[in-house]
Amino acid sequence: MTDHAHNPHHSKRWAILAVLGIAQLMVVLDSTVVNIALPSAQMDLGFSDANRQWVITAYTLAFGSLLLFGGRLADVFGRKHLLLAGLIGFSIASAVGGSAPNFEVLVIARAAQGLFGALLAPAALSTLTTTFTDPNERGKAFGIYGAIAGAGAALGLILGGVLTDYLSWRWCLYVNLVLAIPAAVAAVVLLVNQRPEGKPRLDLLGTVAVSIGLLGIVYGFANAASDGWTATVTLACLIGGLALIAIFVVIETRVSNPLLPMRVVLDRARGGAYLGLGLACVGMFGVFLFLTYYLQTTLAYSPVKTGFAFLPMVGGIMVMATTSTAILLPKVGARIPVVIGMLLSAGGMALLTQIGVEAAYVTHVLPGLVILGLGLGMLFATCFEVGTSGVEAHNAGVASAMANTTQQIGGSIGTALLSTIAATAVANYLADGLGDPAAAAVHSYSVAFWVSAAIFLGSAVVCGLLLPGGVHAREQTSAPAGS
Repeated sequence: MTDHAHNPHHSKRWAILAVLGIAQLMVVLDSTVVNIALPSAQMDLGFSDANRQWVITAYTLAFGSLLLFGGRLADVFGRKHLLLAGLIGFSIASAVGGSAPNFEVLVIARAAQGLFGALLAPAALSTLTTTFTDPNERGKAFGIYGAIAGAGAALGLILGGVLTDYLSWRWCLYVNLVLAIPAAVAAVVLLVNQRPEGKPRLDLLGTVAVSIGLLGIVYGFANAASDGWTATVTLACLIGGLALIAIFVVIETRVSNPLLPMRVVLDRARGGAYLGLGLACVGMFGVFLFLTYYLQTTLAYSPVKTGFAFLPMVGGIMVMATTSTAILLPKVGARIPVVIGMLLSAGGMALLTQIGVEAAYVTHVLPGLVILGLGLGMLFATCFEVGTSGVEAHNAGVASAMANTTQQIGGSIGTALLSTIAATAVANYLADGLGDPAAAAVHSYSVAFWVSAAIFLGSAVVCGLLLPGGVHAREQTSAPAGS
């Protein structure tokens, strides 16, 4: 029987899960909700095609580069304080972005959203980690959280389509106020701030190294998508970013108060879970990016219809996420659900390669989406739980931040890699005189889906070798330091 005497959140744990779910949904939604609104925003504010990507990239850069720092701040100053700062800051940034009179204000607001999202995401996940300490309840809670994390991006497409079609692109930003303000009020009432005793100390040198390093890597991949892999800026950012990450690792092994204690990452189960999340995001971003284009440009779906076309995948994610952590993980351990999840995702992507210019949604898109949803739900929820298990409470924030960081890096790699591959496939197809531009575009999407399938297949092998087999005693996150 788990001792709940040191857990002030135990009696309110399910209500707290609802608040954390809203916070996570908001962060994940904003990675895709603006995508569908972009054409309308561009027409309204009059910015160029070349500048369009910055509305997305500004958010990704700030979010991805500051996550580890946000996670450590949550550990040092308390998760409740960081969660509230993230919710309130995100609300203000969303209000500014929604009322932006020009492109510059919109981009600054999106960067601010990313910054506050970097405070919010690890604070939410680490609060979940320290709130649910009973192994059985923990599985259910992480299943629900994993379902939100996995389905949020697809829900963002639906919401973006509905808001853009029926209200305005500005409501794709204003909607965050509807989510954040009630969540902040509930957090004030439900949460107790937990922080270590003694004077907080931050690893400033490590923070600067990893933040600039991650910024370089994320920007490098974003630049590769537009300017190519051999562009000077792309190579400089990627090489410089990797060098700074290497320096960061050296710093972390030598300082007394590391930003990221190496034991958090070097644990075989947690390391495998982080790698699984990152690899899954490399592969899955293809489905959102190219299937959205396919449905809108080839099948002539409206933004709303495009969003709802992803619902079967959302259903598959929710079903399997709640099942895998509550039932499979306690009985068979992490390796089997993650490997099966990767294989199902590979199968779903392979089915999507059969799309064509004249193809029907029900026969050529729906089966792949359902299978992909089942696979993503299984592996996301499992990796989230394993990646945040077995750490001391004073490291829960940074362990949670690692889970989010690997997702961001994976998404950046996937977007750049698959965009480049698709662009090359279009050029080759047209150069060979095989068909019109519409057929070339569909061919490029199929090629991208095949590459995604191969990524998932390779990831199944890597995660199968790295993750420990069988059921291991899942260490519970200790009581909050200083309690």
